[in-house]
Amino acid sequence: MIRFHGYFRSSSSYRCRIAFNLKGVDYDFVPVHLLNDGGQQKKPEYKALNPQMLVPTLEAGDLTIGQSMAMLEWLDEKYPEPAFLPDNADDRARVRAFSQIIACDIHPLQNLRVLAYLRENYGEDQEGIERWCQRWIGDGLAACEALLARRNKQTTYCFGETPGLADICLVPQVFSAHRFKVDLAEMPLVRAVHEACEQLPAFADAHPSKQPDAA
Repeated sequence: MIRFHGYFRSSSSYRCRIAFNLKGVDYDFVPVHLLNDGGQQKKPEYKALNPQMLVPTLEAGDLTIGQSMAMLEWLDEKYPEPAFLPDNADDRARVRAFSQIIACDIHPLQNLRVLAYLRENYGEDQEGIERWCQRWIGDGLAACEALLARRNKQTTYCFGETPGLADICLVPQVFSAHRFKVDLAEMPLVRAVHEACEQLPAFADAHPSKQPDAA
């Protein structure tokens, strides 16, 4: 049985919830509240599972891993249908490149610990935090929009007529964009993919507002 430690508003946890839903894989959810009790991710018992003290963490038999992208690849290999990546090597590279813009370049700059550091060490207020997030989320999603515009064929989802890894990464990032009041008016392709995904139960049921630990 899979145990999944996460937080309702964490975009990396959100990615994994979508992936579990798409694969039809059941798991036991263990909430880790990032604000309560000084941050439950900092507790010794959780640090023993995940030395980074970040969410999510996945346990499956002898396997214990952090890092959502590793979890998504593991799920795709362990449960091959439906596939998150295309058959063609070039197309797989395109999907990974798009996904990594979000996971490697946008997401780390909006991480809770980064925003807390800005508050504590640079005196940023909520308005300053929002400006920071608007800059980096906006720039990153603008790059995603440009990559979607370069597709040889315009598709319902990021790179095809079924959702995959890119969509799994994009939807939580759009949620964060809304949270930090990022202007998406000039990103019609990003918005169209997001709207199409939100019509699917796998995505809708993974939304932070529907999670048992939602505050």
